[in-house]
Amino acid sequence: MSEPGSGSDVVSMTLRATKVGGGWLLNGIKFWITNGPSASTLVVYAKTSPEKHSKGITAFIVESDFKGFSTHQKLDKVGMRGSDTCELVFEDCFVPQENVLGQVDKGAGVLMSGLDLERLVLSGGPLGLMQASFDYAIEYVHTRKQFGQPIGTFQLMQGKIADMYTKLEASRAYVYAVARACDEGHVSRRDCAGSILYSTEKAIEVTLEGMQCLGGNGYINGEAVIPVYTLSDLS
Repeated sequence: MSEPGSGSDVVSMTLRATKVGGGWLLNGIKFWITNGPSASTLVVYAKTSPEKHSKGITAFIVESDFKGFSTHQKLDKVGMRGSDTCELVFEDCFVPQENVLGQVDKGAGVLMSGLDLERLVLSGGPLGLMQASFDYAIEYVHTRKQFGQPIGTFQLMQGKIADMYTKLEASRAYVYAVARACDEGHVSRRDCAGSILYSTEKAIEVTLEGMQCLGGNGYINGEAVIPVYTLSDLS
């Protein structure tokens, strides 16, 4: 879906699909593609009727061995390094007609059919990051001593821990409530988007508080809280 000049603004994509005998020729670039270097099968969205804007997008199933398809520049990210991200290049890439996913010019519907649940699923990541940061901070404030006592006995530290806990549990309650509703067949586009918005914002706040609980140690590479903060900032 994503391109160098279009992310959430899907309609502005520039990848074009031109009808030819037996299929389509794709030309253009996709960017920020998760698992792009290793995927053998990809779902790609392209403009088939540019004049129709959002109603002129079609979804295609592309195999990595299709002629004219290639992956370029694996991105060097500061986090989420467990999944490679790269640029996809299409140069007169032929895609057979049977690889059209859904109907021609109906790709926006294919995209949106899974986007709400995708957002909800991704909301779980920030919950884990907050929990990890909270657990690490709790352990640290109980073992780190200053002035002859654990820093967890100081009111300032207790306030930080309380803030971390309430933000974590509020986020968890929201995400779980939306997930429960979806399980029961009540999918709310507004709340699926809201859950990832809220949980990611709180994850940044909670992990930053966790770093501050560690004082100077919170800014040293090698401490477990550092990659947790980096991941929360990317989520």
